[in-house]
This record gives sequence, C-alpha cells and structure tokens, in this order.
Amino acid sequence: MAKIQVGLLVRVVAKEGRGPEVAAFLASAAPLAEAEAFTPAWFAYQADERTFYITDVFANEADRQKHLTGPIAAALMAKAPELFAQAPEIIPVNVLAAKL
Repeated sequence: MAKIQVGLLVRVVAKEGRGPEVAAFLASAAPLAEAEAFTPAWFAYQADERTFYITDVFANEADRQKHLTGPIAAALMAKAPELFAQAPEIIPVNVLAAKL
C-alpha cells in the first residue's frame, strides 16, 4: 500500500429533521468508496442528530483531486440543497501518521 500523505475532513449539517436521511445517504456511499482504488480509507460518522463527518485519505494530491471530482463528491453536492442546512465544509488535511 502506498504511503498515506493527504486527506479530507468533511463536515455536513443536516436540515432539521433530515438526520436519518443524511445517515442513510452517507451509508449508501460506501460502495462508491470501495470502488475507488485510489482511496485506501473512507469513513462516514455521525456526531449528533444533525452533524456528520466524512474522513478519507490518499497517497498523494492527485488522488485527492481525483476523489474530489468523482462520484462521491458529485452525489454529496447534488444532495446538499435537499438535505443539508449549509454547504458541506471540506477541509484538505495533511496526514501526519496513520494506521490502517
């Protein structure tokens, strides 16, 4: 496996009462993440009723950019007006250490 160097931390806030739909939507994205050979780890979390996070990591910047223009990002942005109280907060990060 290639060394993990970069990642994304994404925060989404569900509209009032839409938390269960956001949870189901994020869970349904797992097969898309599995299909991305250049995304060695992908996680979707629920912090509270309306706050969710996605974390994914990549070997390099090119793979991160490929992910940002891929089907998961497209689905996230397409659903944003319907399900999210605000635009997804997408934070590029550098990975300092990882255990996969």
